[in-house]
Amino acid sequence: MYVNRELSWLEFNQRVLAQAMRADLPLLERLKFLAISSSNMDEFFQVRVGGLMLLRGSVKGVTELAGLSSSRQLRLIRKRAQRMMREQYRLLNRELLPLLQAAHLAPTRVADLTESQRGIMEIYFDNQLAAALSPLAMDVPKPPILPSLHLIVGLELYDEDERSSRFVAIPLPDSLPRRIHFPGAGRDGYVLIEELVCAFVEKFFPGERVLHKSPFRVTRNGDILLEEEGGDMAREMGEVLVARQFSDCVRLELPADTPKSFTKRIAVVVDADEDAIYELAGPLRLADFMALAFEPGNDALKVPAWKPVDAAGVDRTLSMFENMALGDILINSPFEGYEPVLRLVEEAAADSDVIAIKQVLYRTSRDSRFVRALCRAAEAGKQVTVLVEIKARFDEQRNLLQAQLLQRSGVQVVYGVKGFKTHAKVLLIVRREQGSLRRYCHFGTGNYNESTARLYGDLSLLTCDELLGADASQFFNSVMGLTRLTHFRRIYPSPVMMKQRLVALIDAEAARAALGQRAEIKAKLNSLNDMEMMAALQRAAEAGVQVSLNIRGVCCWAPSTPNEVANTRIVSIVDTYLEHARIISFYNDGKTLVYLASADWMARNLDRRVELMVPISDPKLAKRALGILDACLRDNTQAYELMADGSYTAVAALQRSRSMLPNLVMPKPFRMQEFLHKQAAARAAARALRQTLEPHRPKEMG
Repeated sequence: MYVNRELSWLEFNQRVLAQAMRADLPLLERLKFLAISSSNMDEFFQVRVGGLMLLRGSVKGVTELAGLSSSRQLRLIRKRAQRMMREQYRLLNRELLPLLQAAHLAPTRVADLTESQRGIMEIYFDNQLAAALSPLAMDVPKPPILPSLHLIVGLELYDEDERSSRFVAIPLPDSLPRRIHFPGAGRDGYVLIEELVCAFVEKFFPGERVLHKSPFRVTRNGDILLEEEGGDMAREMGEVLVARQFSDCVRLELPADTPKSFTKRIAVVVDADEDAIYELAGPLRLADFMALAFEPGNDALKVPAWKPVDAAGVDRTLSMFENMALGDILINSPFEGYEPVLRLVEEAAADSDVIAIKQVLYRTSRDSRFVRALCRAAEAGKQVTVLVEIKARFDEQRNLLQAQLLQRSGVQVVYGVKGFKTHAKVLLIVRREQGSLRRYCHFGTGNYNESTARLYGDLSLLTCDELLGADASQFFNSVMGLTRLTHFRRIYPSPVMMKQRLVALIDAEAARAALGQRAEIKAKLNSLNDMEMMAALQRAAEAGVQVSLNIRGVCCWAPSTPNEVANTRIVSIVDTYLEHARIISFYNDGKTLVYLASADWMARNLDRRVELMVPISDPKLAKRALGILDACLRDNTQAYELMADGSYTAVAALQRSRSMLPNLVMPKPFRMQEFLHKQAAARAAARALRQTLEPHRPKEMG
């Protein structure tokens, strides 16, 4: 009935890797998905594997919902991860590198450089690299701890006079480029930095002979929690960041051709267990090849870009306040541009009638327009209050720096809520209009990040609805004033109201189905693993409710009983944009309820985070959101369907097999993201046509 969370996540990453395996996709799109699958594995090992290793060492006899102990999970993870990594490098070596070579985009080995090119690379090493490198002696009483996720060159040196060997590690700073371009090969010719360092590293050690040299990489446990016992939160988070860099080793990666004796020595140096060693048949840190896919040029090797169109509900000639006063606005990014959300906060910063701005920031871009606008607003004398969640994993350092920048401008900054992560996406602007105050709100499914808004599929609701505005004010009073999350009329926050509301709505559908009435639940989420939510869905499916779910990543419920299988369909879509929006709908006896949310149906979101679920009340906008849900379920080019055994099968393959049965025809290809792009373009074109003034002209006289 239940699927292990970690193994389910690995199957999601396999679906990402499957995109890289598609010969019908352009080369750099395939390389992008290979890099994403590698980056995903980095975070998985830091957080999920690191957490399980801690659990294995501290808690005995405890199993998760699928009945697996920590030790058993780790064994299964290692086996599955090893297989996936072999597939990654088989794909790289057999297909992608030859294609990159043909396109003059593959790395060149130093041994293959001409004598002239090698000489120039040696000069580059001497003048540009050597001063930035710091060899670290490891055979000392207290050896330095090597940093996590960095490329490191390891060396075994032999001193002829001393007749002894020693181990030295040279971390390669991330500030140095991974690809070092050399002359005579066009703009795309390059060698990898670790190979260049290995080629000339003897210069650091006169009088010693290099016995072995090899790049390697350590992944350390990133599942280190902040002890929220009071005190200086910023200082305590800084300590967590330091601890994460130097915690226990959970994975050691090195080239497969590294001599076994040297591999063992590296493992001893980094304190890696034998089952934590991953020998890879190619360059380490494949995530770095992502840059090739996004650099300008080589357009023939990329998928054609979909340019975002203007949001259908926004008139550029009006201010955002005027636009919102005309009615609620729903933005489906990145098919529709995210600019209206940025405009809203930037116009608020400059508007003399705006008296207060309140916002939650979870993950922002590096040079955030939101942060800059909030600073300008505070400097202009407005009351600006921002909750900066410094516990946003792997963005803590950036959030700390941006919080300090906000504070220097006079913004009142709150560092999250004690004991919880604040993951809600909400912006509230209070404006003085005609002698009274009016609230303008933004609720979203994605972060306030203009960079990821171009890559993630998310929804934004812009509204000046009075009840939603009042609830937004109450929400900020609660999370910033440490009062209880109660007295909301339209929105449903977690951890206190959202799950209860969802379970009640699911059970209501089940009750109607039991009476023979039409009952439907549709949802688009990133993950599902909450026991209470899965139990409620099981009850609903058993009662006859049609349950249709689009769950991109982890799904721990695999419908298995005859009724569950008959009444439930779960799909996952992996495509050009990361599916990130959370949309939920209930048929509700024909009075359909539609919500957008910041939360997935996971225990951490519903019980241990501050999240928001917001109704879409405008019938036209609710219909649009339902259309997105339906498009997810129609996709037969990028979608995978969950089987009863917890595996996934491409929907296209299922439809091909079914089309072989009598009287069944293969459906036409339907790609959800392409459909949403065309739909957004058609709405924008229709709006532009309505706004075009065309004068009547008299007919010509005959």
